[in-house]
Amino acid sequence: MKRNTFVVYTLLGTLLLPAGFTMAADQLPAQAMTQAQGQEQIYGSQLMSQGERTEYHAKMRAAKTEEERELLRKEHHQKMQERAKSRGVTLPEEPPARGGGMGMGPGGGGMMGDGKGNR
Repeated sequence: MKRNTFVVYTLLGTLLLPAGFTMAADQLPAQAMTQAQGQEQIYGSQLMSQGERTEYHAKMRAAKTEEERELLRKEHHQKMQERAKSRGVTLPEEPPARGGGMGMGPGGGGMMGDGKGNR
């Protein structure tokens, strides 16, 4: 009887093992997408190559101050406006709002009350 139980569990484990790998593989693209959403959207990114986007991110990370990053953004904004004009594409005048994204939105994640745990 114990042997039959062992065989059943062994076969069951063998059959379910690939399902575990499949679920883990499905999570990888979702994790990558979540990380991408967390990054600041680049103004005019649809007009840039992957290499240009990577270079832009590297420059932003290398900037030491918020003023340097703001200067990089303004220069990039001007460059993308010129590129869009030369290609006959229209970009919005203003870059996307920074820090927005698909966060928790109003309400702050379900904390009710005064924010100190008091309801």
